[in-house]
Amino acid sequence: MARPDLNLLVTLDVLLEEGSVTRASERLALSPSAMSRQLARLRRATGDPLLVRAGRGLVPTPRAVELRDRVRGLVHEAEVVLRPAVQLDLAELTRAFTVRSSDGFVERFGPELVAEVGRAAPGVRLRFVQKTKKDTGPLRDGSVDLETGVIERELPPDIASTPLFTDRFIGVVRGEHPLTTGVVTTARYASARHVNISRRGLDEGLVDEALHPTGHRRDVVTVVDGFGAAIALARASDLVATVPQRHTTSLRHGMHSFALPFRAPEVTVSLLWHVRLQADPAHRWLRGCLLDVCRRSTDSDDPSEESAVGSDADDTPAPRSPE
Repeated sequence: MARPDLNLLVTLDVLLEEGSVTRASERLALSPSAMSRQLARLRRATGDPLLVRAGRGLVPTPRAVELRDRVRGLVHEAEVVLRPAVQLDLAELTRAFTVRSSDGFVERFGPELVAEVGRAAPGVRLRFVQKTKKDTGPLRDGSVDLETGVIERELPPDIASTPLFTDRFIGVVRGEHPLTTGVVTTARYASARHVNISRRGLDEGLVDEALHPTGHRRDVVTVVDGFGAAIALARASDLVATVPQRHTTSLRHGMHSFALPFRAPEVTVSLLWHVRLQADPAHRWLRGCLLDVCRRSTDSDDPSEESAVGSDADDTPAPRSPE
């Protein structure tokens, strides 16, 4: 079955409103003969005369009267769809957004983001979910609106991204740990007992890649899948957790942090979304809020935690891609 010509809806709307082929042709910038041909097509498509002669004018048939309001509504909806979006009214915006991130991100940036969103758009709700693996499926199927993370490889063409901030790894121990006193040398750091963070359960990762050129290896005694778990273990034992500094600021509260005594690995945390939302005004506004919050927060970080590495640091380049 052939698909109907939807342009005929506009013609029918004007014909039913004007009740005249001549006036309808003038509104649509068509000749009277071209408009008559359009009316003939409409009659074939609907199986109804639609407009019939009554004296010197035309009157609608019962079918035409029945269709008039429906056709007007359809044409109006089509015009709205094809019209540029109206300016976003944040005060009236009612919408829920889902943000997926690794542990530590919400604790660090969530309070300020929720407050900023609430001030500007009280009808917006934010839902934060934990990232358990790296995949773009949730962005693609719409279950996640925004995601934060380190980009390991080239993204598929339907996923857009922008950098949020660069993060450097630091060491974290409890206040009574031996590494809180004296100079933290590479040898002292490596010989301590460590907890490694790996979603895949690996014993080594970015930190070990940066450490190996010094001739030392960490004594990794346990592996966890998140920053929060690693810091919790370090808080309650003599384990050393090596974590991204900015990402874990809130999680490390009350603990002792120190710069690594070798060239610390760095990662860039990015914001990701699906390209279908690229031009969506509300989504674009939320992206801007998240970018502003992250950049303001990281600009105010304590510079002492980003100081130069310890006394026996070498110039080994830090790897820039995550495990």
